[in-house]
Amino acid sequence: MSALPSVRHYCCACFYTDNIFLAEYQVHVRFTDREQFTQDYNRALHDKGCRTSEQFACVLEKVQKEVQRRMKLGEESVQRRTEISLRYKPMYPALYVLQESFLAEEFLRAVRFCESPHTGLDGLLKHLHSIPGKRIYQLPVFVPEFCRDLVEELENFERSDLPKGRPNTMNNYGVLLNELGFDDTLINPLREKYLQPLASLLFSDWGGCCLDSHKAFIVKYAVHEDVDLSCHYDNAEVTLNICLGKEFTEGNLYFSDMKEVPLNERQYTDIEHTIGHGILHRGQHVHGALPIESGERWNLVIWMRASQVRNKQCPMCNNKPQLVKTLGEGDGFTYDQAGDKVDTVNVCVLN
Repeated sequence: MSALPSVRHYCCACFYTDNIFLAEYQVHVRFTDREQFTQDYNRALHDKGCRTSEQFACVLEKVQKEVQRRMKLGEESVQRRTEISLRYKPMYPALYVLQESFLAEEFLRAVRFCESPHTGLDGLLKHLHSIPGKRIYQLPVFVPEFCRDLVEELENFERSDLPKGRPNTMNNYGVLLNELGFDDTLINPLREKYLQPLASLLFSDWGGCCLDSHKAFIVKYAVHEDVDLSCHYDNAEVTLNICLGKEFTEGNLYFSDMKEVPLNERQYTDIEHTIGHGILHRGQHVHGALPIESGERWNLVIWMRASQVRNKQCPMCNNKPQLVKTLGEGDGFTYDQAGDKVDTVNVCVLN
């Protein structure tokens, strides 16, 4: 395997084979070739209603298309970002640069406490709402005016004829914020200056002290569109999920346990979304979203990554990562020629 330059643009090879979501059967699958897929999933899909050879062929086609989509994802994302930067005229340009006036006073007080001489986990928990026994924390993050304006900005972009990259295979409606130009001046400073101090105390054992990259995106739920989100875990060490609005009913977020806990031993709790409030949790904590019953809900999700953690074990396949160089942002893995060696592979030989 050849040496690669020290840059951040890598994903694990499992991205091109694992965790492919089949919405009609509510299951994640793995695909390396037709023989493997048939052997592993023919019976399981049959039990979920995929009964005919035509249905199975349709599923197989969808899976293969998803693999090909992932192969082209980085290149297409760069192309979209370039076109958007040249053609899109923001409705509210000031939103793209983080200001403390965007942030709730309760959030700022919590961050200031983390940076004070008297900081400590017990004291920080007094500034947060904790879900008992779950290590899930809720607090205001943004003021309502910022949430309102950001949703209007996103709706303005949705009305344009510009290309739009959707967050993932589970969310069909939403926006990748790096493509819209929010990363460098809004999300990066939010993570580095404000979220890092919180995560360092709350999730020091999950990379919270060394978060060095992220993936930020918007998801939208609406009647007749995506109304819920199936049970899953995130490709992140720490996740922040912020409700932006608009008006909606129901649609609580629900959590069970960490992904290692067997299905029959998991216990569930749900959390009500409140506009401007964020929910902080470990990325490997299994969760989902219950159906909304009316209106629309827009959420800002930030998957925060720590290369020191994921370079040792990929959070999606639980193995030492085999790195694939990619265009675009990558998945938070790094390659250090002077430090620990990480396996690299050529994406062209994966399929």
